[in-house]
Amino acid sequence: MTHNGPSPTQPAAVPATATGEEDRRAAPARPSSSTGRLIGLDLARGLAMFGMYAAHVGPDPSEGGFLGFLMETARGRSSALFALLAGFSLVIITGRPQPRTGRAGRQAVGRVVIRAVVLIALGFALAALGTSVDVILAYYGLTFLSVLPLYRLSARTLAIVAAVGALVLPQLLYLIHRSIDEGSWADTVIGWDPIARISDTDGLLDLMFTGGYPVLTWAPFMIAGMAVARLDLTSARVRGRLALTGTALAVLGYGGSWLALTLVPHASAAVAATTEGGSASSAWWSDAVGEPVEHTPAWLLVAAPHSQTTASILGNTGVALVVLALCLMATARMRRSARLMAPVCAVGAMSLTAYVLHIVAIRVLGIDSQDFPALAVLLGFIGVAMLLAWAWSRIFRRGPLEYLLHAVTMVARHIK
Repeated sequence: MTHNGPSPTQPAAVPATATGEEDRRAAPARPSSSTGRLIGLDLARGLAMFGMYAAHVGPDPSEGGFLGFLMETARGRSSALFALLAGFSLVIITGRPQPRTGRAGRQAVGRVVIRAVVLIALGFALAALGTSVDVILAYYGLTFLSVLPLYRLSARTLAIVAAVGALVLPQLLYLIHRSIDEGSWADTVIGWDPIARISDTDGLLDLMFTGGYPVLTWAPFMIAGMAVARLDLTSARVRGRLALTGTALAVLGYGGSWLALTLVPHASAAVAATTEGGSASSAWWSDAVGEPVEHTPAWLLVAAPHSQTTASILGNTGVALVVLALCLMATARMRRSARLMAPVCAVGAMSLTAYVLHIVAIRVLGIDSQDFPALAVLLGFIGVAMLLAWAWSRIFRRGPLEYLLHAVTMVARHIK
């Protein structure tokens, strides 16, 4: 279905889901605080997408300087922001501010389940292209299914669940990693897993525990996003509190890790001795520390974005909340800023298409195997994404893959 797009001063009005999109309603002729709030989500999602581009094709952070700092900052934190926004979108689908009940509730749950299955399949298909990117879609799909039972909870309860998950689940994942290192049960699970056989991967074991974005430690991001979705984001006070909460969490996560690695005897040395990087100097905030070759208790003190620890979850969630709050504030007065932000918002509104196409482009252009100038490639990806997304949004209200995903989920209308 096609129809006229928004006016030149009006970006796409309703946010896409983190990996798809929710039903879009016609944008009002005049900007409102509600519309600005929703465009703020698209703006945050567009920035998260650019952060992923930076991590996948941008300059290596080891080049140093301000550019290297920006590239390192994008790593892990952009995907965490994306996961938090996915939780927000799950609540949009299942009912906001109040969860849907009865038949409407069952249909909404059915739509989420269908989306999750599609994302899992699409994630494995993209991974099969063999790029250097650790494709996140399958992890997101399974995380959607994992947190779906919580969709009726209040903001306060969801926040408590997210906090408990951040405190408990990394420790549980550490114990599971130790048991995998010391036993052979993982091979048995993989052998019985049909997904592992079809995809030639570790299947559910990878998605849940051993992959780059294990559900066990990425679910708190999505649950935190669900809690935020229950808030009245039209309130400037709420947006301000969101920014302050994010700042506090970032300081607690990264600052707490720095203190722990500094004050706990032999902690830094133990981390350095068990990682590929061999240095723990930046383990409190950067992935430059490398991957652990064995799992030791000292690793639980690290806050590197992909370290799957409590400190990393707190720090990444804090950064995500601050970015989201700033985007909501920036779009509160849309008349002044809509034209400037429209291309970024357009990318965020069709994030599934933007994500999939950038993986395909990496494969088709041979970026992993060719010696391209990284900064030029990154700027090219960002520029092309904004141009194509903005042009598409002038005519259509959903991205190409978002249209397909929406059509597939319409099967849920038959649920009684």
